[in-house]
Parts: sequence; C-alpha cells; structure tokens
Amino acid sequence: MTIPVAILGATGMVGQRFVQLLQGHPLFHVAELCASPRSAGRRYAAASPWRLAGENPLPDLPVLPCDPALVRSPLVFSALDADTALEVEPAFAAAGRAVITNASPFRMEAGVPLLIPEVNPDHSEWVRGKRGYIVANPNCTHQAMTIALAPLHRRWGVEAVCVASYQAVSGTGYPGESAWDILGNVHPIGGDEETKVASEPQKILDAPDLRISARCVRVPVTDGHLVSLQVRLATDPGVAAVTDALRSFVGPHVLPSSPRPLVHILTARNRPCPRLDADRGAGMAISIGPVRPCEVMTVKFFALAHNAIRGAAGGAIANAELLHARGLLPAV
Repeated sequence: MTIPVAILGATGMVGQRFVQLLQGHPLFHVAELCASPRSAGRRYAAASPWRLAGENPLPDLPVLPCDPALVRSPLVFSALDADTALEVEPAFAAAGRAVITNASPFRMEAGVPLLIPEVNPDHSEWVRGKRGYIVANPNCTHQAMTIALAPLHRRWGVEAVCVASYQAVSGTGYPGESAWDILGNVHPIGGDEETKVASEPQKILDAPDLRISARCVRVPVTDGHLVSLQVRLATDPGVAAVTDALRSFVGPHVLPSSPRPLVHILTARNRPCPRLDADRGAGMAISIGPVRPCEVMTVKFFALAHNAIRGAAGGAIANAELLHARGLLPAV
C-alpha cells in the first residue's frame, strides 16, 4: 500500500505540480488537497483551473482548509506562500505530521534539514525521534547550483563562487509577472532572492566559510533556471578532473525520483538551454556545460535545472523518498 499524502496550497502552480508528479508514484498517493478558505469546500477542478499539460487527474477531490484537525495524512507537502507557511506549517508539525515544504521561512532555522537528497542525505537524521517535523526544500536555483558544487567541494574544497542566475517566469507562480514586464526583457530580481542564493549552500554543504556573490535576473523563459558559475577551488585539478567529478556524481540512495545519470555533461557552446535540456531525467536531472578554465577563479560552467520540477515539487517528493528510505516518516 502507498502512503497517503496531503498537499497544502494545492490550487497554486507548485501544488498542481505535486498533483501531477504524484500520479502513479510507487510510494505515495494524494489523499487530501488543502487550500485557502475561498477554495475550501469546492471540487478541485472548480477551485483550481488546471494550467499544466494534460488533464487534471483529481478533478472531483474536495478541497479542505489547511487545518491539521481536518487532515489525516501523515505526510504533508507544502506549496504555501511564505507568509501562510510561517503559521500553518508549524501547526501541522505540532500535530505529528512530516511537513516537506517549498516555502522559505524555516530553511535556515537550526534543526530543520535543508535537504537535497543526493547532496546531504545525512541531514535527514536531524528529524529522527521527532513526532512531527519540517524538512525544507532549498531555493529552486540550488538544485542546479549546489548539486554542481557538491562533488567539487568534497574532492577539492570550494572556497568562493560567483553566480548569476537566469530564472524562468514559472518561478513566480501564476500569473507571475505581467507580459509587459517580461516579454522582450530581462528583469533583475535582487534583494531576498540573491540572499537565498548566496546563503543556503553553506548549510547544505556544511561549508560555513564558503563565500558566494550572487546576481539574479528573471528571463522570458517558461521553465528552467540557468546558472552561470565561476568557482574557486582550493587546488586546481584541471578541467578534465572537474568534468569527471561532475559526470559521475550520484546520490548514495536509489530513489524513484532521482535519475541516473543525475548530471548530464554537454560540450556544445550553446548548451545547456532550457528548451532542450530542462526536461532531462523527467525534469529531475541537471545539465552542465561546457566546463572551462576560469581566468579569475578556477573553473567556470553553466548549470540548468527544471525549477518547477527539480527545484520545487519534484525535489520535495525526492526528499520524502529519502525520509522513507531511512525509516523517518511517521507511521500511517
């Protein structure tokens, strides 16, 4: 039997991605959909016009309020906005549920795993023995950036990173930015977004001294965050060794949502690119290339991940798969 799960914020774009990706999942099935009071009590199809490819797989499932007293599933995926998550997610954790969240409020809180299952699976052990807990998915940019940094940091030590991220409009949800703002345009999105990009890898990689300078822009692309990375290593192993480390990197656990190969190395000058590469590995693989020597740092390359799958719903599902593999989910 599969484990019943609830989705908080099920009517939003990330919530719909959860519904889409969990259809036919070998470990989990969607039992409950939860959303704001204006959607509660309605059929899912009526509360949330389907905006993804294909048909809504759960059109008749009723939408519940985000109230742990009304939700029975032991595992909860949260696609809530930050302000709502700050109040609602701790209530579910206090009620004994495992909360896997895409929201940002608890990412840097001590004792909350900021988890990428291929990179820091041992951090999942922080929840052992807890009746209920919160596990955070990092900022969507990190699924490309930090997966790329992890094997380099383990082998040679990453000292500093300059990163520029080119982020798809789906990262803002629906309806996102207006067509007037984004079409034919590139929109700088500094502030909190750059702070997240520059601060979360230290926790994920156990690298408190890692220095990161980040710049973030929104680009007129539907799905796929592309990052440009210039990386200073403690020693220069050469491009071939760096490429081999990236190509061979996989997680220690075989998980349904973690593809093998995890990293695709591309050598063409104009790759990776969102249109051709974001869907690799069912949207869960990372595309990297071309790897080149850097005149200022040690090496430089581009990395790409599907922000709505790998960077959001798919990454959270992989986190839940890791918790299941380690026996850390609450009993059904």
